[in-house]
Amino acid sequence: MSSTLRNFIELSYAELEDLNLEAKEQRRNRVAADVIQEARLRYLADTPGIKAVTVLFSDLEGRLHMLDYDKKFLLKSWDNLTFDGSSIRGFTAQRESDLRLALDWSAFYWAPSDVFGAGKVLVFGEVIDKAGSAYGADIRGLLKQLSNQLHEEHGYTLNAANEIEGFLFEGVDAERCFHETGEFKYVNTGGYYHSLPGDPLRTFIDTTAEVQRAMGFENEKDHPEVAPSQFEINYSYGEVVAAADQIQLYKLICRQVATQMGMTASFLPKPVVGVNGSGMHTNVSITKSKKNLFWDPNGEEKMSKFAWQFVDRILTHGNDICLLLNASVNAYRRLDPHFEAPNQIKASATDRGSMIRIPIGNEKSARVEVRSVGPDANPYLVLYSIFKSGLHGETAKIKNLRQAERYLPDNIYTALEGFRESRWTTALLGADVKARYADLKQASADRCPRLLGTVVKQSEIQFHHEIYNQLLWGQF
Repeated sequence: MSSTLRNFIELSYAELEDLNLEAKEQRRNRVAADVIQEARLRYLADTPGIKAVTVLFSDLEGRLHMLDYDKKFLLKSWDNLTFDGSSIRGFTAQRESDLRLALDWSAFYWAPSDVFGAGKVLVFGEVIDKAGSAYGADIRGLLKQLSNQLHEEHGYTLNAANEIEGFLFEGVDAERCFHETGEFKYVNTGGYYHSLPGDPLRTFIDTTAEVQRAMGFENEKDHPEVAPSQFEINYSYGEVVAAADQIQLYKLICRQVATQMGMTASFLPKPVVGVNGSGMHTNVSITKSKKNLFWDPNGEEKMSKFAWQFVDRILTHGNDICLLLNASVNAYRRLDPHFEAPNQIKASATDRGSMIRIPIGNEKSARVEVRSVGPDANPYLVLYSIFKSGLHGETAKIKNLRQAERYLPDNIYTALEGFRESRWTTALLGADVKARYADLKQASADRCPRLLGTVVKQSEIQFHHEIYNQLLWGQF
């Protein structure tokens, strides 16, 4: 169909970056919600060429969902957007299916038209139940509540930055076709930091980085990773909810760019045996009045007592929250000590096999890096469980806790058992949401062999929560 008669807004990448950075600064400064709402509604009403608003939200497992609302409809009905929650895995039962989406106007993005389509803007939604309260299985809402509460009560700002690795494979929908092909094909075999200008992997990384930059990510560096066809595109720290939103956008952008190139961006933790898997190293810190509370120039590894207490609590609950950080059958292939896997429940400044690493830092950059996180985990659950555990968890009376000989589970069944039996995970999520999450993980696990073996199995890909669709799920 000809596009000559259409007149939808299409902004340059430079214009997009300016708009998104301005919105990011407002969010960082916690501009009042009603002020942001009024400004965004006025912008939508006054700007011709916008046809639709894409509203994004995530289910309990972290799979991103999107609905497009016609702009004219949304301007009239933005405070009463309903959807069928029974169709979302882990949400409501059919008998109580109606849920609402409240718009988080601070989480508003202008997106490149050549990637997302002309005439569209994006905004994250918050799931609301029939009573008008935050919906318990919407972990984004839970994380936002924790962030706001800690800021109001203690003046804390929770900060996070994630290093998200992935693979680029030949062909569109390579994951969903794995049950037919039984293999993934690399587009590049150069390895760490090596990719020639203009080859498929470098072109993918460059294009993705350009889109991120336009969307206000404030990029830092990007490069091929250790394994063939593996990539990592890093960007700056953000307040915790914005950081989790950016993880969802990062993966969405990567998948869309790859699809447009006739390829697949995969965030399976270990799609190929014999090479390094993909992680989502999660760097966190806490500031108060712009002062980094994790920094102490005279402390051990130049970290404050407050930071070490944070670390000790996470180590205490390492097995409890393992299923939240490693959320799939395939994730436990990655926790293999032969490939720099962070499967030891200890903390170290140098040992990359440790669950927690203390990177070299200064007053600005001092932080805690949680390394045992898979890139397919729900980012809101990851950050919620890390901050909640680090601040409010218990400290085990284990001799030499930070270097004790303890290991994370090597399979999802053991992780599930620890998660179900843990009192701490009940305190984290509540009994109902905890049970729903465990049941979802159990359903995937039961479709896969208990022993991982040395070959990636069809079932661990086919029934993976990010690859799930009704057709494949029914083939069991």
